[in-house]
Amino acid sequence: MRLPRRFSLRRPATGASAEARPPVAQTGAADDARILRRTRLRLMAVSGVVTLAILVALGASIYWLVSTAVEVGARDQLQRVALYQTEVDENVGLTFEGQAAGLIPIVVDSSGLPLVPNGLSRIPPGLPNKDSLAAVTQKGQVDQRDVVSADGTPYRVISGFMASPDPRFAAYKVQWAQNRSAEVNLLNTLAVVLLGGGLLALLAALAAGYVYAGRALVPIRESIERRQVALQRQREFTANASHELRTPLTVIRASVEDLRRNRRSRVEEVGEALDDIDAEVRLVTALVEDMLLLARTDSGVVQMERVPLDLADVAADATSLLSALGVERNVAVVLDPMPAPVSGDPVRLRQLVTILVDNAIRHSPAGTTVTVRVRPESGAALLVVEDQGTGIKPADLPCLWERFWRADDAPAGGTGLGLAIAKWIVEQHGGTIEAANREEGGARFWARLPVDVAATPAPDATPAPDATPALDAADAAPDPGNPHWTPGEDEQPAS
Repeated sequence: MRLPRRFSLRRPATGASAEARPPVAQTGAADDARILRRTRLRLMAVSGVVTLAILVALGASIYWLVSTAVEVGARDQLQRVALYQTEVDENVGLTFEGQAAGLIPIVVDSSGLPLVPNGLSRIPPGLPNKDSLAAVTQKGQVDQRDVVSADGTPYRVISGFMASPDPRFAAYKVQWAQNRSAEVNLLNTLAVVLLGGGLLALLAALAAGYVYAGRALVPIRESIERRQVALQRQREFTANASHELRTPLTVIRASVEDLRRNRRSRVEEVGEALDDIDAEVRLVTALVEDMLLLARTDSGVVQMERVPLDLADVAADATSLLSALGVERNVAVVLDPMPAPVSGDPVRLRQLVTILVDNAIRHSPAGTTVTVRVRPESGAALLVVEDQGTGIKPADLPCLWERFWRADDAPAGGTGLGLAIAKWIVEQHGGTIEAANREEGGARFWARLPVDVAATPAPDATPAPDATPALDAADAAPDPGNPHWTPGEDEQPAS
């Protein structure tokens, strides 16, 4: 009994099935993003704390140096004036100088009564300071201190006995008062400037720390993103592989059950079931091999060999191996090569040509032609494969290179991995691969491979994705004078 051939399952890249798939490890991605934000804030906080400590130390040092310098200068000025030798005045017995500098001399007689100095109508409230006067008990003793008057005015006072030969003034004391309002205002202004400037510097440091922390985390973020992409690719790969393997395994199992039910039948009676098993095993084998190759490419263990070769020879070898498939489907395969030296892996490049030509044959109606052209370009080699099939739907063009993707009208027997492998091979050689529809009908695939991978053109020099290769009139149809191969004419292409 012959079992029906399996229908090829399509896997569109967009639509309900794509939307139904779970997001890319949402929980893990959210946790990673949370960790990155937390790490960034911690780095910013560390930067802010270090900056704050530096600003506090610097501001305190500046304030201490300035306040010390101002205080020392004011005390020196006060001491110089206080020790200045005065002369007798008829009104109060003495003449004091230095009031223009903010210094107020106050003479106190032996009874403790203060005398109003010349030039002042009254003594400022709170002066003289009695505690400072009381601290001076003998000749040569001086008391200096900072006080605040009753009206809140800060003063610095220095008290002592008057050094006068006149015995009338032997018990007199004099107290010089220096107004510290300007000094206090200066220090207050300095403190405000230091605090304001420090706050702005701290905010700037926090902003800079946030920005630089973000930049420092870029490699980590990229590593996490690569890990997430790898995990998602692994999940999709496993899901797609399971999906693709399910159908052929079901067919094989059904065929085996049919053979068991008909175990006494002759081989020719169950031969179709054996053919089904053989076809599905071949498909599973090809699928497993492709999946193994892609898994190895994802892990980075596949190494490309770099040897000088001619892409035309590689194309000739690959197309000759597809003669049976072309004859079976009544599709002519025409090879139109020109010498195109490149540096690459001959096995992988032969696989590239095989994938593109096999894909073209499978999508070509009977009686049509698949053309394979190899042309040298400036610093590159061009491989073009054209068919005369129905072409590619515009909506399918962005999905051609996705793994396990197959068009709705794709012929049975494919794995959906060939073009993904072809793209990987081209990219490993530093080239580009594109696809487009031909104006006269059919599809065109082309790959540009640099002569040397080290001489790969810059991104701005890469042809646009929709730029089809320039083929002259001689390339539009094979030249009878150029070597070519057609199934049934010759088993080996001319070189």
